[in-house]
Amino acid sequence: MTSHPQSDDFTPQIGTFPRAGFWRRIGAIIYDLLVITAVIMFAAGAGLAVVVGLEVAGLITLAEGQDHAGVVQGNPLFTLYIIGVIILFYAGFWRRGGQTLGMRAWRMRVQNTDGSRVSWKQALIRTLTALLGLGNFWVLFSREKLALQDKVAGCEVVVLSVEANQFKNWKRK
Repeated sequence: MTSHPQSDDFTPQIGTFPRAGFWRRIGAIIYDLLVITAVIMFAAGAGLAVVVGLEVAGLITLAEGQDHAGVVQGNPLFTLYIIGVIILFYAGFWRRGGQTLGMRAWRMRVQNTDGSRVSWKQALIRTLTALLGLGNFWVLFSREKLALQDKVAGCEVVVLSVEANQFKNWKRK
């Protein structure tokens, strides 16, 4: 078994990882859907807790027969809050380590073509242009194996070796 140095100076060799294909990306998306469902449920519960707190504090009053869920149901602010949570979930994982949990399971990483991690701007652009995962269909027609969101954000998704996927401290560039 090969071991890697545990310093911040370790960076996997650039250009040694192939770009991820369509089916591997879909596998990660399915895995991430399970995770993001749990995140959304937690965020919705937190939102409902805020509504309960506002009612208890006397800052809002529920209409007769209205429950707490009725306050958030169809509320544009609540919808924007949930969308924001989803965007921050993906952008945060991509910015921090280049991998969501699904991508880690499928040994993939989002990175710049020089191997450095993506910026917040790239991560946000990538999230907004992924079109709920439909941007990955672009890979089927791309010689470079780039999805629409990769092209627009100026990054790539690569398939990592088993060893590189286990490395926990990717160099911060």
